Amino acid sequence: MADTEPGRLEVLALEGMPEVAPGDDLPALIVAALRSTPGALPPRADDVLVVTQKVVSKAEGAIVDLTTIEPRAEAVAFAERWDRDARQVELVLREAKRVVRMANGVVITETAHGFVCANGGIDASNVGPGTGSIVTLLPADPDASAARIRRQVREATGVDVPVVISDSFGRPWRLGIVDVAIGVSGLLPLDDLRGTPDHDGRVMKATIRAVADELASAAELTLGKLAGRPAALVRGAAFSRAEASIRDVLMPESWDLFR
Repeated sequence: MADTEPGRLEVLALEGMPEVAPGDDLPALIVAALRSTPGALPPRADDVLVVTQKVVSKAEGAIVDLTTIEPRAEAVAFAERWDRDARQVELVLREAKRVVRMANGVVITETAHGFVCANGGIDASNVGPGTGSIVTLLPADPDASAARIRRQVREATGVDVPVVISDSFGRPWRLGIVDVAIGVSGLLPLDDLRGTPDHDGRVMKATIRAVADELASAAELTLGKLAGRPAALVRGAAFSRAEASIRDVLMPESWDLFR
């Protein structure tokens, strides 16, 4: 459980990040952006660095040229019905651990990471040069990606700043997307309040706060989708430092009412 509840939260979008390409040293680019963003340095003990999936995937080369993809008949038929790119549908099917549902132009899959999301997290937006034929995949190991960034920021600044890798997910039963955490390093992604009393002394039995997801969503309000800002510091949030994994947030199969 986080030790304190903040009375104020601040989010600083990092400035000066260039277009990221495969092979770029993303942690070094982030350190440079920290140095060029007024107020970002020195980091504080209550800072969390949120980095969007898109730049992580680009730097790690988790991209696919759709001109190399030959779609199967099922992908072609689905794409024609719903005005989608058959090559991207094919790639989603190839990358899926499990196809949950295909309907209304959306393919819901379970990824190799265990995430259940639209189109397997494969995205054609904000991919830079080659847009229209290039898509990004999710990073192979987002926790490891977060750990690499955290380590290099610590070496450069002398402060151990927890890192969250974020991505935009839809939500069942609600319109609109929100940013959630797909990778973490240096903090507990959940704040388990079960067994503790609420303000009235009633013991809570089900409350688990999705802290990493909340941090990702807070950062997205400054990053946006069009501003070219792929990283932000969230300052003043309540969180618990620990070595953990994004796997901790995955719904156990025995709890899943919709499988």
